[in-house]
Amino acid sequence: MAVNTPFSQEELIPQEEKLDIKKHRDQLFIGLPKEDFNAEYRICLTPEAVAMLTANGHRVLMESDAGKMASYTDKEYSEAGAEITHDTEKVFACPIVIKVQSPTIQEIEWMKPGSYLFSALQFKTQTAEYFKTLSKKKITALSYECVQDEEGSCPFLNAMSEIAGVASIHIASEYMNKYKKGKGLLFGNITGVLPTEVVIIGAGTVAEYSARTALAFGASVKVFDNSIHRLKRIQKLLPQPISTSTIQEKVLKKALRRCDVVIGAIRGINRSPIVITEDMVQIMKANAVIIDVCIDNGGCVETSELTSHQKPVLRKHGVIHYCVPNISSRYSKTSSQAISNILSTYLMNIGEYGGIEDYIGRVKTIRSGIYLYKGILVSRQAGEWCGLDNKDINLLLL
Repeated sequence: MAVNTPFSQEELIPQEEKLDIKKHRDQLFIGLPKEDFNAEYRICLTPEAVAMLTANGHRVLMESDAGKMASYTDKEYSEAGAEITHDTEKVFACPIVIKVQSPTIQEIEWMKPGSYLFSALQFKTQTAEYFKTLSKKKITALSYECVQDEEGSCPFLNAMSEIAGVASIHIASEYMNKYKKGKGLLFGNITGVLPTEVVIIGAGTVAEYSARTALAFGASVKVFDNSIHRLKRIQKLLPQPISTSTIQEKVLKKALRRCDVVIGAIRGINRSPIVITEDMVQIMKANAVIIDVCIDNGGCVETSELTSHQKPVLRKHGVIHYCVPNISSRYSKTSSQAISNILSTYLMNIGEYGGIEDYIGRVKTIRSGIYLYKGILVSRQAGEWCGLDNKDINLLLL
């Protein structure tokens, strides 16, 4: 007996069953210790981020007062679902440890074998002992500054560069103040008064946000870089035209002789190139201000010397030099929020993928930030710097 049906004979033949395979979610147990590094005031997760993580079934064990210098209280974190403890070793014993600065040798000793570490690295400040200590514990470690996204940019590094760029102009404004023994100038396009002149060395993210902020304050801005591509890029990104030039000694000297503020924001492969020589500093105006943002990479001003948040400036040839390597920590709450926005998203994704191992296996972009995988050094830069053997993480995951 024929049956009327809207389906064809082929469609009525039993088909292979297709199973809907869902990713297995994993509960993360995260340790959030207090920073023990000099003048490090940031924290990796805000109370809002902790609330999001705990609401999704994850655990956060936090050392008491870890958020104090970023203006967050234990009560805020406790109400967000974090477990608070005074036991530092207990926090470092968590399966996942996240912090801003890389841990000390003692802190690594407190970590459990096979655990995971998320922190900044700054491999040029590390020794072979640091990597060997992590290796003995079979730890998998990720550095924020090396993590790349799908577009090849570095989200953590870009966020801190944006803050450093904006901050550099605010700091320059502070040291132009007469009470700081500056020139007594004010940023701002005051009627009938010539604008403050700012020279920026470099045309990357720090330079872009320095220029953007200086322009908003009414300053006159000149940007120097040897990359025409970067100079074109910064011209397109800024809200109004600025003067740009390749780094030519005669042109640069003319600009330095007239300017009130210099922002050093150029980086190199190994270290920042010296663009402004001591002779050039000598021709600058008395009480002009230099903010050498790239001092953590060696600095681009020959007269720059490393300074600290406690003693941030030095004077050479009558010019004020601000050479603090960790500018973003000065604005600890803003910086913490920026880091937390990025890191909490990664942590949520890791949980959804079923844990860190599954995430590393499936998401190739995260591998760019991993410098140690189960105790094996997988960073070529770190290996070359410390003279240690290293392997390709992609080969280890085959």
